[in-house]
Amino acid sequence: MRSSPVLPPLHALRAFEAVGRLLSFRRAGEELLITQSAVSHHVRTLEEALGTMLFERKGRSIALTAAGARYLDSISQAFALVADGTREIRSYATHQVLTVSLLPSFAANWLVSRLAGFRAAYPQIELVLDPTLNQANLAAGEADIAIRYGVGEWPGLRCELLAAERLLPVLSPELAARQPLAKPDDILSHTLLTSHRPTEWEAWSRHTALDLTSASRLQLTDYNIVLQAALNGQGVAIGRSLLVADHLRRGALLAPLSDFATAPGLGYWAVLPGSGAGKPAAAMFVTWLRREIAEAGSAGMARQNETGR
Repeated sequence: MRSSPVLPPLHALRAFEAVGRLLSFRRAGEELLITQSAVSHHVRTLEEALGTMLFERKGRSIALTAAGARYLDSISQAFALVADGTREIRSYATHQVLTVSLLPSFAANWLVSRLAGFRAAYPQIELVLDPTLNQANLAAGEADIAIRYGVGEWPGLRCELLAAERLLPVLSPELAARQPLAKPDDILSHTLLTSHRPTEWEAWSRHTALDLTSASRLQLTDYNIVLQAALNGQGVAIGRSLLVADHLRRGALLAPLSDFATAPGLGYWAVLPGSGAGKPAAAMFVTWLRREIAEAGSAGMARQNETGR
């Protein structure tokens, strides 16, 4: 590569900047990890290229000439500009955008309140959330990762279980005061709020050996609407433990029947494209989700133990 007819060699400029800042050839050499004589050679080469003296030698001390002081100011600004540009480019290199497809209920009732923690732990990752009831086409690049609720059966995709779901009836304090729910049979006098997943109430029915055929039902589509109806006292919802935990802690919902029901494989899953390594940010997001879910579960158990004392 040809050298510039105008710009001096970079190593000579670095040596000059260090000597001018430190006013010492020895200390400049220590900083640059070269010998003092090499520093002196670079500065002398630079002075010859510029046709002017940059330093005045006074015995064992040195001082910048007027030309040297002006040049040091320009070179220092140039190096600072290069450093700023380098930091900016490195930040772009580590910056990652991660598009996450997820159910609106999971976003609203669990994830959003914890996003500040993720941003603090992974400031280089920009999350783009796409709350939707539709299943994003990961193979077509509609999202980098999906958080889905089900039993992990999505052919052609890589599914990793985040949390197995536990199910229990929940209702508002106002409704509980009007119509107690002290034992499983009491559920038959309530309206059951159901989403597009009737299997949840069926799992609870099997667990309690209680036939719910005669129970009144209100069919709703989105689990967000189910929870809102429960909060408004319109009936009893089948509570997904992960999503109702905050409502239970605040007392907005009650779970008088504390016995959980489960269904084989039912839970929240991280779903990724079946081929390729995927984005590193996706693996970081899954790791964070697992840690947060585990910590939330530990906190919930601690509260239950405290209540039981």
